[in-house]
Amino acid sequence: MGLSTEEQILIEQRVTNGAKSAAAAYLLWFFVGWAGAHRFYLGRPGSAIAMLLLNVVGWFTAVFVVGFLFLAIFGIWWLVDLFLISGMIDAQKSALRNSLTQQALVSQNK
Repeated sequence: MGLSTEEQILIEQRVTNGAKSAAAAYLLWFFVGWAGAHRFYLGRPGSAIAMLLLNVVGWFTAVFVVGFLFLAIFGIWWLVDLFLISGMIDAQKSALRNSLTQQALVSQNK
């Protein structure tokens, strides 16, 4: 048995209310992206820490040539994230939608 229209609308409202803000993510990317703040916000702490470490290690080793390699990798990653943020938000919405749908179906079968 599937979900009623009312249940689907309720799920979509909860997804909309529970979703991360694209504007907040892009502002974090622009202003504190050097610390991976946008990735922390979007629930990706592992890659956020990796970005932060790349940046910090890059600056501390900039005296040596290898530091510029770290900073270049970080810079490319930071720019690529500009295009990945919307996909990360869509993935988060989809995961939330699937979770809420499963909960509704389980409670419906009881």
